[in-house]
Amino acid sequence: MKIRLPLLPTLCLTAYLWLTGVSPVRADEPIYPDALAPSWQDWSYNQIQRNFAVTTPVHGGSKAIAVTYGGGWSGLQLGYSGSYLDIAAYDTLRFWVHGGTTGGQPVLFRITLENNATIEKQFQPTANTWTQVDVPLTSTNSRKVYSVVWFNNSPNAQSPYYLDDIAFVKNGTTQPPPPTGVGPNLRIDTATINRRAISPYIYGMNLVSEEVAKAVQLPVRRWGGNSTSRYNWQLDVHNTGSDWFFQNIPDKIGTLDQFVDQDQRTGTKTILTMPLMGWTPKRRLENHPYDCGFKISAYGSQDNADWQWDSNCGNGMRGGKPITGNNPTDTSVAITPTFITSWINRLKTRYGTAGNKGVRFYNLDNEPMLWNQTHRDIHPAPTTYDELRDRTYQIAATIKAADPTAQILGPVLWGWCAYFYSAADGCQPGADRLAHGNLDFVPWYLDQMRLYEQQHPGIRLLDYLDLHIYPQVDGVFSDNPGNADVQALRLRLTRQLWDKNYIHEGWIQKPVYLIPRMKQWVTERYPGTKLAITEYNWGAFGFMNGALAQADLLGIFGREGLDLATLWPSTPNVNVNAPGIFAFRMYRNYDGTGKKFGETSVKAASDNQDKLSVYAALRSDGALTTIVINKTSNALSSKLSLAGFNPTSTAQLYRYSQSNLNAIAREQDVAVQTGAISTTFPANSISLFVFTAKP
Repeated sequence: MKIRLPLLPTLCLTAYLWLTGVSPVRADEPIYPDALAPSWQDWSYNQIQRNFAVTTPVHGGSKAIAVTYGGGWSGLQLGYSGSYLDIAAYDTLRFWVHGGTTGGQPVLFRITLENNATIEKQFQPTANTWTQVDVPLTSTNSRKVYSVVWFNNSPNAQSPYYLDDIAFVKNGTTQPPPPTGVGPNLRIDTATINRRAISPYIYGMNLVSEEVAKAVQLPVRRWGGNSTSRYNWQLDVHNTGSDWFFQNIPDKIGTLDQFVDQDQRTGTKTILTMPLMGWTPKRRLENHPYDCGFKISAYGSQDNADWQWDSNCGNGMRGGKPITGNNPTDTSVAITPTFITSWINRLKTRYGTAGNKGVRFYNLDNEPMLWNQTHRDIHPAPTTYDELRDRTYQIAATIKAADPTAQILGPVLWGWCAYFYSAADGCQPGADRLAHGNLDFVPWYLDQMRLYEQQHPGIRLLDYLDLHIYPQVDGVFSDNPGNADVQALRLRLTRQLWDKNYIHEGWIQKPVYLIPRMKQWVTERYPGTKLAITEYNWGAFGFMNGALAQADLLGIFGREGLDLATLWPSTPNVNVNAPGIFAFRMYRNYDGTGKKFGETSVKAASDNQDKLSVYAALRSDGALTTIVINKTSNALSSKLSLAGFNPTSTAQLYRYSQSNLNAIAREQDVAVQTGAISTTFPANSISLFVFTAKP
């Protein structure tokens, strides 16, 4: 039966509908139907090119928005002109996207609400096709919107794509979630024979801010990277090497002191890089022009120059070949071990010895098998076996003499080729290797460190074998998550840290199994040496896919018995709320009050590690903590069985997932029946169970 309504003012109409039992229908809240709605403004930023009136392609009406990112870290941002838009009446933000002729642009869409809460969704437009994107609004308690942004979360420009028909809607027809699948069985055994202490130092980072350090209760932080190879602590000046035209850059006075001071405040141990090359910046200039290694006025035209700041500083290349014969004293002055001794004495005066709250760890420079590339203005010759041993003997002995309680990490190698060959040989057997018994470099190096201790009883120059590792596959170590294939590969590549049967899927094309390999080298060549990885990064740190990889890596480090690890962030100003940081929080501060994953690893196994990874550890308070990582895009139901542990009837559950990238959720406790739980793990999620033992 149709109801005929009288012609009444709006308020009367609403009352009439209420009295007659007919529910009023709230209209959509448009942002862009065919032009920006009156309540919305363009707040776009950085190198963003946008056209709000393109006529092709168009989804609805006659116009659409063209979006082109001319540079990185840019965004199409649309802001609400009032204080906030109340979205209580809506459950979905919907828009249509067209990938242009290329498609595949990685986009992070974000709704910013009051109190800086956000709702996020990652997507990649499809080429030559309009696709509907629905963003559910049910994942936050806040119902007031400040702005919406389509963000290029990368340092690169992107090809154009198009947006149309943007609106908040009620009862949006979102895509149904994928059906729940049957996941692999998971098993935990706490028997004593399977136990291994987990070093807290595996949860370290390079460089990050005090805010991040506090959020993850950071145990160790590294002052590292290429520029630390040439840092003059007396002047607070570093040289950028090939990263930026070989320039001497003045730091803020007291930069290193501020670094260590932060670590002292947050209870974080410091890893300090000590130079081995024998050069340091010669003077401090407060403004451009700075000293640089290849001035065009001295060495002629070059392939590139610092056109932004100092066009006289070249890149040291001409016609694609390195310029040779330059003078190292253009930027630097030679130093002796006294430079190191004086530095450590100053650190001891300010902070105490390494064994008493001072700087605890010292890196022996940074990636020495790349010096002839990164620092070729002062070290053009490729590093050899003998050179690195001799420089290690000299500087490590100086460190130990100045502070016998210091812990030394070396040889700080960049990656796969450097594990086996010197820079003089490149990445294959050569004359340098043949002259040293045809031994792989790392085992030979460990032999030399053992030999020194034999010749100097009681003096161990090397406390940690320190190697760097990156994915070594195009597109994985990137700020962008990449397409579905890249994201799946990123998660598989964590296997190169432990699986002897996993063949590297990039250019290496061999089993890497880095941590077991390091253990074998140490056991055979220099027992008692600990294992460190002071640089690694699996990419996509600002996305859930990167968080899954990071959580998997931290679990692997603990299970496999690594002693120290420090993430290399793509920027030192990493956001404290980045998904990758939440992966750390799941292990270091999952409830916001300092509760942590356990300190003693126990056996944890999955029938399919590529679908569900599982890691377990006993905590000092007797709790059993278990992390399960669903690496798939489907929810998976699995049984997790416990052996050797008698739990109470329920387990606490904390979860980080795509449904809310800004918080770890405390979810409903899970029932434990007959020493097991059966539960569903959401797609792309990290779940932490806390089991309490029965008295």
